[in-house]
Amino acid sequence: MSEITRMANIRGSNVPLTSKKFTRSESPEAQKSLPSEEENFYVTCRAAYLAVFKSSLESINTKEQLCLVLQQAGRNPSRQTLNKYWTSRTKELDFDDFCSILKKEKALPKAELLNAFKQIDVNNKGYILHEDLHKVLTTKGEKMTRDEVSAVVRLADINSNGRLDYNKFCKTFISTSENCLKSAKEKMASNNKWKQQQLGSHKERSPERIASPAPKQSPRTPTKSGIDFTPKKVDNKSPRPSSSRSLKASVSSIISMGANSTKDSKLTEPHNLKEWQKTQSKGCFYLEEDGEIVSHRYKLHVPQKSTVYLNIQPLNLSQEKGKPSPWISVDTALYVLKEPESQEDLQLVFFTELRNKEIFGWKGELASGVYWLIPFTTGCRLRKKKKQMKGEAKLVNRDKNGALLLTKEFRATLSDIFDMIDLDGNGLLSLEEYNFFELRTSGDKCDDDAWSLCKENFETQKNELTRQGFMDLNLMEASEHEGDPEDLWVTLQSMGYNRALELTEACPFVIDVYAEKCKPRVKAASLDSGSAHLDKAICKSVLLKGEAKVMDGYDNMVVHTYKSDTRITSVLENKSGNQVIVRVNNEQSKNCTNSRGLDVFAVEVPPKTKMVCQHVMPMNEWQEWIYNCVQSIMP
Repeated sequence: MSEITRMANIRGSNVPLTSKKFTRSESPEAQKSLPSEEENFYVTCRAAYLAVFKSSLESINTKEQLCLVLQQAGRNPSRQTLNKYWTSRTKELDFDDFCSILKKEKALPKAELLNAFKQIDVNNKGYILHEDLHKVLTTKGEKMTRDEVSAVVRLADINSNGRLDYNKFCKTFISTSENCLKSAKEKMASNNKWKQQQLGSHKERSPERIASPAPKQSPRTPTKSGIDFTPKKVDNKSPRPSSSRSLKASVSSIISMGANSTKDSKLTEPHNLKEWQKTQSKGCFYLEEDGEIVSHRYKLHVPQKSTVYLNIQPLNLSQEKGKPSPWISVDTALYVLKEPESQEDLQLVFFTELRNKEIFGWKGELASGVYWLIPFTTGCRLRKKKKQMKGEAKLVNRDKNGALLLTKEFRATLSDIFDMIDLDGNGLLSLEEYNFFELRTSGDKCDDDAWSLCKENFETQKNELTRQGFMDLNLMEASEHEGDPEDLWVTLQSMGYNRALELTEACPFVIDVYAEKCKPRVKAASLDSGSAHLDKAICKSVLLKGEAKVMDGYDNMVVHTYKSDTRITSVLENKSGNQVIVRVNNEQSKNCTNSRGLDVFAVEVPPKTKMVCQHVMPMNEWQEWIYNCVQSIMP
């Protein structure tokens, strides 16, 4: 029945489906109700997923599988909804991706479905003639095919004498969705293996939250690469909280962090930096529909052994003095990797751990060679947000002669986009730079012939596109569609803009590299998540620089926790030969936000695997924040 949902779109637009937000209230009553809601949501996700797959470690590999698992969760996704999450660039979605999608796509309420039919039944007769139904469903909104409409008409119990009893239809539609979810939950409950994977019970919480002092850090011996290779002491003693006594094993971590604004800067520039040779490149973090973050990745060429100073920071595009761009608070970092001659995997060399305001950097000695620079942001601050827009901006106008013009607001936005995609900052767009823009917005590349045609029709300098040429290119696109801005909106939304022309789902950044004895070179090599290499690098850095605790009662599970002034990262290491499911509870944390977006969640750790559990940052870095996390193995 997935295509039937589109009946709710008969007025030409989708029924708005608002995302469920899990926010914490300060009242004890609200706190007690929150865990149940989060647990129920997680059980729904797992039940639906396990109704289709044998394990939630399996991935969704096709759009059809995505549709099926959403149906099992009581949703009826339209083609437009499926296309939103399964694009031409999508290869697979995992269980976490599915949970993120389900949070956004709420089940269609019966009242909204009934209201959609009543828009057709203006005389309130309680039925719709098949002829009228066919006309509406094949011409308006997300159009249905004749076969799809015929499938509705063939439902004998709700159709008679050429009429559709839409009250019966809505009842059948809603009950079928509910029964799909009910069946999935019953199936999971009847299977002991699946049942054991559900979330454990929450403990009762006291009105006051008390945090113990942060544990003292042991002295570390730094190395030239900036990574400490001193073995860390594994703490086998961990008090077992009452909330996890019913679970198999657990470990508790409490870290009190002061306000970042009161800390002294640790990142300092070399005193003779002006004499060093410099290279620079811009880039951008883009937030995908499924919550994944993609960005440019770079190759750094160091011609000879040299001391290097390297940093990354968000790119400020604001023209107003004293009012920086809103994404300046997004955290950034660089992981630098090198490919050894004798190994296939890239090896972590260092990461930008030191900070000065929004700048994160590193200084040390690098041997000659080629290095990979992988930008990173935790996702704590660059994430999907439900925000009230000021209204949809206008992109095009016509002058008194009827000629099409770009509005002042749209031109300003295009100018900012130009600055974002002008990676080398020379005020011009090369073919390589323009192709990164094309890959992001359309998934295609511009070949040499098309670029030659572009240079013939739009202003260029030194074989590169000027800012005015870029403006004219977008005006031509609007003209080709007779002023219809929808294709322009597709481009804008791909670049992270909402319909109010606010950059809400992207964070541009700039990387500076200085070398004392040679001329370094940085070049963007790809635009992707880089998740495999990046996850390995993050795990490696946390294991090297973090503190390790063995779970009380289960020696094969180790929790590694790394902390800096600005973030805490937790990595789970499963040394056993079996899959382990870890329940993570952050409810007692204060002034914290995490990369998962939930206070309580579960992580499946495959055998012999290390994986990132979560990143945590302060919601307000001007105030104290307390990380209080209980990680328990689920029986």
